[in-house]
Amino acid sequence: QIPIPSVPVFQPSTPIPERLEAVQRYIRELQYNHTGTQFFEIKKSRPLTGLMDLAKEMTKEALPIKCLEAVILGIYLTNNITTLDRFPISFKTHFSGNYFRHIVLGVNFGGRYGALGISRREELMYKAPVFRTLSELIFDFEEAYRRCWHTLKKVKLGHCVSHDPHSVEQIEWKHSILDLDKLTREDFRKELERHARDMRLKIGKGTGPSSPTKDRKKDVSSPQRGQASPHRRNSRGDRRPSGEKKPADSKTMPDLNGYQIRV
Repeated sequence: QIPIPSVPVFQPSTPIPERLEAVQRYIRELQYNHTGTQFFEIKKSRPLTGLMDLAKEMTKEALPIKCLEAVILGIYLTNNITTLDRFPISFKTHFSGNYFRHIVLGVNFGGRYGALGISRREELMYKAPVFRTLSELIFDFEEAYRRCWHTLKKVKLGHCVSHDPHSVEQIEWKHSILDLDKLTREDFRKELERHARDMRLKIGKGTGPSSPTKDRKKDVSSPQRGQASPHRRNSRGDRRPSGEKKPADSKTMPDLNGYQIRV
């Protein structure tokens, strides 16, 4: 019988780098799918909770996987490492007249970058979190591709993925699309670091489960912006700007005024 890999279980005291190594070891033990048949259908537009259910099914079936499935598994197996930032990194390369695509799960822990994933090539999957900047990590992948005689053409970077396995958000797969044919080396580096700053800012404001809060804040602020236009119209009509303009057309002004007091 073919042995079924065991899903890694961690103690609270297990260091994060060791957990990442264990997750990568599990992904590698599932083996790369060379059959040409996709065992699991992954739709990138599905909400995170649906993709996590699919990842759980992958652990039960323990079938060979490809790079996109490895990314979903990597997210699933690191959800409880809340101090770890995860984001997708996609590559488009050119070799011998053909284009090839690959994806890994970028990780950031303690200000150091690395990656989880699976590939036919050992150097195009796991990267320990030792890179000081995002650009160093991407340049390392580029050099690995060069050793395989592939020319890196495009890099797509997503934003950090929520740690809430029940989140209905969609993964942002391509927040930044960098075309190397249109960028100088220095501009490429600057764009990578800009994306890294964007992720840090988003994390600072709150990501994942906190996003609905952001949406609610937007909803609250919208009426305020909507009231601004009537105020301007009032001034043109020689009326004094006030919050009473909006409910003027209502049949029960006292009730609306009471509502405004409650707000």
